[in-house]
Amino acid sequence: MYKNTIISIIAIILGIIIIAFPLFGVIAAADILGLSVLLLSIFLLANGISEVEYNTTRGILNVLLGLIMLIVSLGLIFNPSLFAFLTALTIYLAGIFLIIIGLIVIVGNRDSKYGFWMGILGIVLGVIYIIIGTYIQNPFVLGSLIGIWLVITGVLNVLDDGY
Repeated sequence: MYKNTIISIIAIILGIIIIAFPLFGVIAAADILGLSVLLLSIFLLANGISEVEYNTTRGILNVLLGLIMLIVSLGLIFNPSLFAFLTALTIYLAGIFLIIIGLIVIVGNRDSKYGFWMGILGIVLGVIYIIIGTYIQNPFVLGSLIGIWLVITGVLNVLDDGY
């Protein structure tokens, strides 16, 4: 229970940081997307490591996805040519990551009171992310979607009586 509360609070804090960070308006799109994906990967790594002893499959999937996202995010932040090469792909990648995370949450949180809805929220926001990214391509909006998912997931985890 204690680990779940700490992970939930971390998710809320990271989500607020992601939502607030684009408001500064001085960071390039690659850095905003890279930071969003980086913070999401940190959450997945921490969550995966803490869940390995409870649900090995979900824990390992979260850690693997977190590592992939960590590599992608560092590439986006530190290699501007990678962003130029992956501009359209990064938008779809972040949306696809949210959808995959949503599916992992649905499969792995069957005993959780809000687990199903956290997974559905991840899938819906992933689809919205892809749609908005296709037509608007505004890194502020896209980063905020990831922040919203983290905040809502953290709050639902805190409210969850299943642990």
